[in-house]
Amino acid sequence: MGIDRNRRTGRAAHTKKGKATGLKELADYLGLAPATVSLVMNGAAVADTIAQQTKDLIYEGARKLNYKPNFLARSLRTGRSFTIGVMVPEVSQGYNATVLSGIEDHLLQEGYFYFVASHRFRQDLVDEYPQMFLHRSCDGLIVVNTSWRRPLPIPVATVSTHEEVKGVTNIVLDHRRAAELALRHLVELGHRKIAVIKGQDFVPDTEVRWNAIAAVAQELGVPISLKLTVQIERNSPSPELGYRVTQELLASGEPFTALFAFNDISALGAMRALDEFGWRVPKDVSVIGFDNIETAAYHIPGLTTVEQPLRKMGKMAAETVLRRISRPEDELSRIAAKIIVEPELIVRGTTAAAPSHKTNSKRALQLS
Repeated sequence: MGIDRNRRTGRAAHTKKGKATGLKELADYLGLAPATVSLVMNGAAVADTIAQQTKDLIYEGARKLNYKPNFLARSLRTGRSFTIGVMVPEVSQGYNATVLSGIEDHLLQEGYFYFVASHRFRQDLVDEYPQMFLHRSCDGLIVVNTSWRRPLPIPVATVSTHEEVKGVTNIVLDHRRAAELALRHLVELGHRKIAVIKGQDFVPDTEVRWNAIAAVAQELGVPISLKLTVQIERNSPSPELGYRVTQELLASGEPFTALFAFNDISALGAMRALDEFGWRVPKDVSVIGFDNIETAAYHIPGLTTVEQPLRKMGKMAAETVLRRISRPEDELSRIAAKIIVEPELIVRGTTAAAPSHKTNSKRALQLS
């Protein structure tokens, strides 16, 4: 669908300052049919057939002319509130904040408002919030990093819930591939004694990731010893969680040359504990995190980590829930129940060749 750029430029001066721009003015400015502009700005399902370049130009023109769709009229016409509920464990934590950023990018682009509720893994809030979203006439719900087993009368998309619920699309990472990338990297560096920090039992990724790590380690000939496995118990977005369990690991006296942490936050805390114990990263021990949150690259040394495309996963969840909202009932079966995304190993400065002939007990004796 072509656009008359000269016409678009010539019409800009006709918008009076202080006066709200109408749909027809925007369409004239862009040299497009008002129906085309309306479909894009109102997020109609048929707008999927319009070229992305045309959509981008419409959004750009709307920003320049300060065009605002009439949401009240839009709601009355469509029977929708153009509001999405988003439920997360914690807003401030790097994982959730990055997923939220991807959700927000897409919802704002499509003209949707959203509510965010954080439950901090309190089951009473997980049970209560969906009803609150329904009472506020939300058109759909996005659930992030939260165990989810219930159907709702509105479309739902989830990120990392690992549950099969009818009518719900779950966006998940390929955790087996993630384990292969991390463990193969360590094995190629000569590591055979690998410690693991497991996540909390109430985090959906914990069991799936642990099972993947255990299976891949066995296949690579470096089975994970339970003596070298510690688990985070409390809920907190602080590196202190990784710090405490790594202190426990070091106090056990079991030798290891590499540590695979549940996430980047716990990896940062683990490195603090290792440093206080007198072990240098990566000379004495290698550390791998998980997620690739923004701060991972700015730690010294930079944290080697398995990247989840969190922003992309958030955007995919938003795209999916809007697709479920706009599609007729008979087309919903074509929307996938699970979307698997691929991880990537980001190698930085916290992994290196395994040191030889080093044990916890020897280092502990040297420090005593």
